[in-house]
Amino acid sequence: MTVIAAPAGWADQMARMWPVDGVIAENGGLFIRRTIDGDVERRFWHGEADRATASERLERLRQTIQSDLPQVELASDQPFRLCSLAFRAPADPGLRAALVRSFRAAGADMTVNSLWVLGWFGGYDKLGMARRVMREVHGLDIDAMPDAVAYAGDSINDAPMFAHFPTSVGVSTVIDFLSDIPRPPAWITRGPGGDGFVELADAILAARARPSLIQEPRSAGVRNEP
Repeated sequence: MTVIAAPAGWADQMARMWPVDGVIAENGGLFIRRTIDGDVERRFWHGEADRATASERLERLRQTIQSDLPQVELASDQPFRLCSLAFRAPADPGLRAALVRSFRAAGADMTVNSLWVLGWFGGYDKLGMARRVMREVHGLDIDAMPDAVAYAGDSINDAPMFAHFPTSVGVSTVIDFLSDIPRPPAWITRGPGGDGFVELADAILAARARPSLIQEPRSAGVRNEP
């Protein structure tokens, strides 16, 4: 399962082409998975009426932000988002902070990562949708069995997942955000991005082959192998 902040457009492609069970996109706004006939099924957090209301609020917020902060830029992939509003993360810390305040003043849920400042309406997050999808699609109660899942992430919006799953892994770039993550991941890889995920996958495969390799986690503030 892939869990991302990226837009529905990216998630649709991932679900169709990647060897994954499905993709939770836009911080939990929707879940997309490939069907047996090769098409995709979409499950939104909101029902149809609530989705329409949230979309209208996001559009009003976009207009307000672009009027008040004309220097900010919409994310280039905003046309492919169905549940969230994203702006390119400003290099200027003051402008970034002003953008964050605008989302919060509107009552939006929001997060910041290396690419975007983005927000949504609905009170959900990655963990909320993961809880729903794992229960409804896979028959797994992740509250009763958190040890059944290994989770890897790289940013602030992964904080709920890091806190919930004992087997949590941050790829190396997560160290830039540790001060904003209440409970850091149990392990941090040596490599960033995909390289870090490969480290995790290799560690899981090695542990399955040789259970004695499984060890207690070390400090999340140190780069180490999962």
